[in-house]
Amino acid sequence: MKVKKWLLVFVIAALCFMAACSNEGNAKEDEKEESNTTANINETGMPIVNEPITLQFMARKSLAEDNGDVLIWKEYSKMTGINVEWEIVPRSGIDEKRNLALASGDIPDVFYQAHMPNTDLLKYGKQGVFLPLNDLIDEHMPNLSNLLNEYPEIKKGITFPDGNIYSLPMIYDPEFTSVIVGHKLWVRQDWLEKLNMEQPQTTEEFYQYLKAVKETDLNGNGKQDEVPYGATQVSGLMAWLKGAYGVGNRGGNHPFIDMDPDTNELRFYPTTDEYLEMLKYMHRLFDEGLIQENIFTIEGNQVQATGAEGLYGSTVTTSPETLWGEAGKNYVGMTPLEGPAGLRSYHNMRSPLGQMGNFVITNKNQHPEATVRWMDHFYGDEGTKMFFMGIEGETYTENEDGSVEYVDKIKNPEEGITFEQALGDYVTWLGGGYPGVVKEKYFQGAETLPSSLEATKKIEPYMIDEVWPLFTYTREENQKIASFGADIEKYVNEMRDKFITGAASFSEWEEYVQNIEQMNLKEYMEIQQAAYERYSAN
Repeated sequence: MKVKKWLLVFVIAALCFMAACSNEGNAKEDEKEESNTTANINETGMPIVNEPITLQFMARKSLAEDNGDVLIWKEYSKMTGINVEWEIVPRSGIDEKRNLALASGDIPDVFYQAHMPNTDLLKYGKQGVFLPLNDLIDEHMPNLSNLLNEYPEIKKGITFPDGNIYSLPMIYDPEFTSVIVGHKLWVRQDWLEKLNMEQPQTTEEFYQYLKAVKETDLNGNGKQDEVPYGATQVSGLMAWLKGAYGVGNRGGNHPFIDMDPDTNELRFYPTTDEYLEMLKYMHRLFDEGLIQENIFTIEGNQVQATGAEGLYGSTVTTSPETLWGEAGKNYVGMTPLEGPAGLRSYHNMRSPLGQMGNFVITNKNQHPEATVRWMDHFYGDEGTKMFFMGIEGETYTENEDGSVEYVDKIKNPEEGITFEQALGDYVTWLGGGYPGVVKEKYFQGAETLPSSLEATKKIEPYMIDEVWPLFTYTREENQKIASFGADIEKYVNEMRDKFITGAASFSEWEEYVQNIEQMNLKEYMEIQQAAYERYSAN
């Protein structure tokens, strides 16, 4: 009996010793692998790695069928020593493909331009599927670190409630005010001259201009076909008017909450008297036929056709010139309008934190340090130039003053080929949703046209100082926002349209406010308050 006991003790001890040796061996192997990975990286300069590595990216399709065939990515592979195998997913299928990959566990090293929602960033971040990037940014991303230090509001915005950063952002250079301003209000300068009117400076003068457009045959065709105001949706004009009525004073990312200027407390502004007055003004315009009658249902191609015919007296968009060609050159940008209470500022600004969720590193990635170095290049000046302009001599030339411009084969492509198609073989920024930084010097979109820059100068004196990015929420908060929060926001938008069109009378305003309060508005605001406080404390 004693022999059996001693034999059992001996066997257990032997097994424990073997397990300890195995764990020690695995730990040493892990240390060795990590050491080899780190040793392969050059902390500065190019190439990034001494021995080539390969990474798998899942990416939303831009124009090219395979990003691996695009000039900048072929050149960047040579520069870095990092080969990227791209899984390209059509824009319409990226959500489904991304979700299937996460559900199955068959995930890439990086989700790139994959529009990962904040809810998923937090969910899979807390599960360990997405890597926290805080230390990687501090240790291996000097370009991004410099931006986050210079603009701390961006770092606040990308930090989740658990204190971690799970994705690398798109950043709008705060000095690039034309893109920060976004959509602008435009009017027909030639029609103002025919009407012997100056550019409207107040909401009342804007009304008078719209009324004159409706009542005058400005295109001289004998028809009353001029449209005083038209666009793809009514929300653009509403957003432009917020500064005239003192609501939405923390930027365009928050269409329901702002800061009460009297109490300096968070408020739900679609129940305020100021918002009511703005709705009454919008109703007046719609009721008198000064806003396109079918603006709530109009298709984009109809707006395009009407604009190209030169029938719109005003619109809100990035640039009429890029939309409507020659007809669009008749428009000039407006100064923010002064409201009936003497308020005049521009509220619908973008946050410098453009987008999140477009560069996410997963736990399948064996080279996270090299991966963030790969991305950091595009937060610096040279990388930004490469991303937007391509390769010098091949796609762009640099002038003596340091400005850059595309070569002639891109600026003036062969007949039947659009500018975007000509550019598609060389870069992948078209279509947006990319990580990196957008700078005026290299970005060649509508915001850099002379007309857009001139319009921006008129707005700059009226820009607000503080713009909130989208807030991040805890998982429990996200669930509540997705339930009763979504119901509140949907109801507000539905009633907005009804008040404007007259389908709902303003005598129903008190009932509208009471309905919102009964939809759990108090808890909705408690969630927003908690998110705001976390953002402020980050």
